Amino acid sequence: MAAVPDGPPRGPDHDHWAPLRHHGDVEAEPGLLDFAVNVQGDAPPRWLRERLAATLDGLARYPSVTHDAAARDAVAARHGRRSDEVLVLAGSAEGFALLPALRPRLAAVLHPGFTEPEAALRTAGVPVARVLTDEDDGHRLHPSAVPDAADLVVLGNPTNPTGVLHPADAVTALARPGRVLLVDEAFADAVPGESASLAGASDLPGLLVVRSLTKTWALAGLRAGYALGAPDLLARLAGPRPPWPVSTPALEAVIACSSPAAVAEAMQAAERLAVLRAEQAAALAAVPGVTVLPGRAPYLLLRLPTGHGNRVRAALRASGVAVRRGDTFPGLGPDHIRVAVRPAAQSARLVEALAGALVGVAA
Repeated sequence: MAAVPDGPPRGPDHDHWAPLRHHGDVEAEPGLLDFAVNVQGDAPPRWLRERLAATLDGLARYPSVTHDAAARDAVAARHGRRSDEVLVLAGSAEGFALLPALRPRLAAVLHPGFTEPEAALRTAGVPVARVLTDEDDGHRLHPSAVPDAADLVVLGNPTNPTGVLHPADAVTALARPGRVLLVDEAFADAVPGESASLAGASDLPGLLVVRSLTKTWALAGLRAGYALGAPDLLARLAGPRPPWPVSTPALEAVIACSSPAAVAEAMQAAERLAVLRAEQAAALAAVPGVTVLPGRAPYLLLRLPTGHGNRVRAALRASGVAVRRGDTFPGLGPDHIRVAVRPAAQSARLVEALAGALVGVAA
């Protein structure tokens, strides 16, 4: 695991950084069986859709301060925090887009990892050091690899796309006065028991936890999430926001999905997902030439035989299956693909298509 400086920051249109803006939704064209996007399910559950539909009659009015306060109260109760330690976001991506407002002198970003934070920082001209984990080491986090000079450290837990769940003590070892430690927990509620989550850690200096409702509740089109941190840190982050940044339906979604009943439902879904993940991992690992890397998230990182990644992805697409390419994640290459965990019948189609694409290829 090593920190890798990448030279001077470059503008958002520079070809060198363009892959950072690539996301799985680009791969999931209509008509393809979607393993590229990590959203679970085709639509929110009925009870949640009914809650959202009930807000439609009020859309002639601007989102209210009262509604925002209710959303913050609900999140605070869910994580054992104070309401002023909650900032409701238009999706966790908004939180990443706001990072330049913290004015970091040097940001360290753990990779392979979700690329949007680095893209936002580089767009704003913030110097970035990539801290690369090692596949041979299980993509483990080594806090000593993070530059001492970094006053902003960004990592996911579990990490996307590796699926590695870093122990809480390894993550907290990165915290120190004068440094912001941003932990992206977009998939934390898909891990049974939310083990290793720092969402309730209100006593850690500089900690900023970002959570998303997108994945578990199938709300990618609504854009709803939140950040947890010290009030002064959240105020700095929110500085550039326009008025009414979060819609009324999104505020209602945050309230609904933070209720005890919804949290219990998400925990049950996480248990089911863990079973499906283990079954899908075993089936994929049985395909000659496929290596399934260990992880805990609702997706799997696969390594294909050297030099065959691009051809296999094209073959999968031709057979009606979309997967997420790995080479746009720093530290991975064209022979890595990420696949979402799906129900057994869909998983069987992926296994069959992948086996067909690898016929005759030596492991």
